[in-house]
Amino acid sequence: MTHDENRSAFDWEARFIDGNTPWERGALHPAFEAWQHQSAFAAGDRALIPGCGRSPELLALAQAGLAVTGADLSGTAMAWQRKLFADAGQQVELITGDVFDWQPQQALDLVYEQTFLCAIHPRLRTRYEEALARWLKPGGRLYALFMQKPERGGPPFDCALDAMRALFPAERWTWPAEADIQPWPHPQLNGKAELGAVLIRR
Repeated sequence: MTHDENRSAFDWEARFIDGNTPWERGALHPAFEAWQHQSAFAAGDRALIPGCGRSPELLALAQAGLAVTGADLSGTAMAWQRKLFADAGQQVELITGDVFDWQPQQALDLVYEQTFLCAIHPRLRTRYEEALARWLKPGGRLYALFMQKPERGGPPFDCALDAMRALFPAERWTWPAEADIQPWPHPQLNGKAELGAVLIRR
């Protein structure tokens, strides 16, 4: 989640201070666990979680031997991650604020996308896709969870599959087979599904 005058005026910092964070699962996302069991995350890989908040996936990646970066608007969430990593004796790069203009020293092997795309205003999605393409090396993987929300407005904003295919075009991204795009209902969001897909940067 990043600062930008065109973004939603949603106050993420206040949500974390108040503990009003219904999108948090409180445990590893089952899709993340499934990818982990498939040996998707290799020691030495460079990984980013944009809009990470208090995501436990960030530490899980670090404990698997990855070099991890987490980014979020909320200083409260970043302080939580900093303490979590210090207590675990793990290394992390944390970015508090705008991640769009950030550039890694080396291209990334993977990005884990769960809560950022559905949080930013849809008018910013093209800018985000361009940043992802810039961050990831050719052959890098985008582990994405696309929020399915029939209601208008947000956040979270709907990430309908047709819109995602247009956002991540085949000229730049390799999409998985339709059968490999799996729905994962979110128990804290009235069972709204997130579609899990692994896209490969061409």
